[in-house]
Amino acid sequence: MQTTINWQMVESENVKMDSNKLSELAQTITSEYSNINGIVIVRNGCLAYEKYFHGKGREDTHHVASVTKSVLSALIGIAITKGYIKSVEQKVLDFFPEYILDAKKHDITLRHLLTMAVPYPFEDWHEPLDILCQQQDWVQYTLDTMGEKGNVGTFKYSTAGAHLLSAILTRSTGKSARAFANEHLFSPLGMKEIPDYRMDAYGFDDLFGKKVKGWVHDPNGNSTGGWGLTLTTRDMVRFGYLYLNNGVWGNNEVLPESWICESTELNDNNYGYLWWLRQEDGFFTYAAIGDGGNMICCIPKMNMVVAITSEFMMNPRDRWFLIKEHIIPAVID
Repeated sequence: MQTTINWQMVESENVKMDSNKLSELAQTITSEYSNINGIVIVRNGCLAYEKYFHGKGREDTHHVASVTKSVLSALIGIAITKGYIKSVEQKVLDFFPEYILDAKKHDITLRHLLTMAVPYPFEDWHEPLDILCQQQDWVQYTLDTMGEKGNVGTFKYSTAGAHLLSAILTRSTGKSARAFANEHLFSPLGMKEIPDYRMDAYGFDDLFGKKVKGWVHDPNGNSTGGWGLTLTTRDMVRFGYLYLNNGVWGNNEVLPESWICESTELNDNNYGYLWWLRQEDGFFTYAAIGDGGNMICCIPKMNMVVAITSEFMMNPRDRWFLIKEHIIPAVID
């Protein structure tokens, strides 16, 4: 059963979910996850649950923060499929021949960027994004710090590294990540097209806060690779379902199944190609996770995707607990 094109709501029992347990979700969210703005659940290709809070609705877009990274991962996969990029083994510096850099940077590949396996001089989880955002050339700054300290192959989460992938996509295709996504990902999935909004300032609110709209870009027009994308909750679940459905939407292959398998293959770092991986209680999941509690969680064993949009707050309650304790138990085997 697939109604992915129209997203018509169906009775919970028709997709083998307990309507009584699902009906308790809203109260749980209100009392324990107060910054959630929207939640959409798709199971077996059908819309099983949809609820919004704080006056939000299905047409409202939200800044999904680092969920942007997983979207960018898909765009790299599409660019490779279409021949713009050779492979994930291509050297990062192949795309920036004008930059004269330290020889030790030459071993770093796209795969290293996708899997967060590039060393940088900052301490783990203390990346100075404020410094990045003060630069006139974010790409030059990131290339300068790339490969400093540590060893290539060791996991180190870096948002600037994801931004480098966005610049590589643009150098390869001649289009910003936003424009490339509109044409090759968003439009085929029936997602909202992202307009090209002009940015007149690069303060906190412009880049991360209340003024974020469309898809934020750096001073040179590169769409931010690690954050800055705005999506509706429904469009988030569409993107997740594309992965769950092996890259096929309707009758069209939007993304190769092989790319999805590579991107979500479990490893010691529990991190694929800009996707978070989890093996717990007999369940394997992969998720796009953004600051403040934004999430797209794909659960292959249950043929289910959960998309959550949130108002930013510091240290929100982990959405995995909501999924594990209240959504997975609603599935009828």
